[in-house]
Amino acid sequence: MTLALAEQAISENTGRRRILLTLEYDGTGFAGLQTQAQGQRTVQQELEAALSKIPGARPKIWPCGRTDAGVHALAMPVHYNTTDRIPVEKIPYALNSLLPPDIRALRAEEVLPDFHARKSCHWREYRYRILQRRMPPALERHRVWWIPQSLNLIPLRHALESLVGTHDFRAFAVKEERSTVRTIYRAHLEVWPTEGGREIWLEFVGSGFLRGQVRSMVGTLVEVGLGKRDSSSIAALLQGGTRKDAGATAPPHGLYFVRAGYQPYRH
Repeated sequence: MTLALAEQAISENTGRRRILLTLEYDGTGFAGLQTQAQGQRTVQQELEAALSKIPGARPKIWPCGRTDAGVHALAMPVHYNTTDRIPVEKIPYALNSLLPPDIRALRAEEVLPDFHARKSCHWREYRYRILQRRMPPALERHRVWWIPQSLNLIPLRHALESLVGTHDFRAFAVKEERSTVRTIYRAHLEVWPTEGGREIWLEFVGSGFLRGQVRSMVGTLVEVGLGKRDSSSIAALLQGGTRKDAGATAPPHGLYFVRAGYQPYRH
């Protein structure tokens, strides 16, 4: 018997289940996803508090990744263990009755005991939203980076191409002690018309991302779009640049964790 089958048999005998939960949250009022040593309000803190009120649910979650203060999520996977018998289709309703309004459980499914929201993940997708118009936003002020200056999208697209592939992203990492080599499968730009301007989406799909990597890349790409640096500078940064050589870090409120994949990425 394999270890996975043995664990499954133990799970069946003890009544323990592993639940994969998909979350949506507005990061404006949080100090990030993961619990903070200083006790600030976090997504993990709120979700584990809600789980503790469900008999049988172990109030401990394992998220797919992390998001910093102010960063949002459209579909963040987390898993937890439980011995409750609530039907999976009713778990989101039970949790949403206990969660604050800036977090919502979108769906739940039972997974095998050896599934892990982070370790089983093959890729993650992020989106960064930039609003370009003369006037600052009111409704979207916590959800986009407002840039009144015009961005030149031609060199910006060229710069994005340099990010695709396996590279050392140390020039875009913040306080990172792990290996800084990562693979980006897709780096894409979309433009959407808005009232009085346009919205630019910068989208990244990768095997994983370093702390601060996406926001550092976006800040550097914006400098390319503003004509403050050449599009070829991105390739140079990947060859041997340091964080001080790259651009400023983009603000957190324009960033969204979009989704994660548990199968190899395909375009």
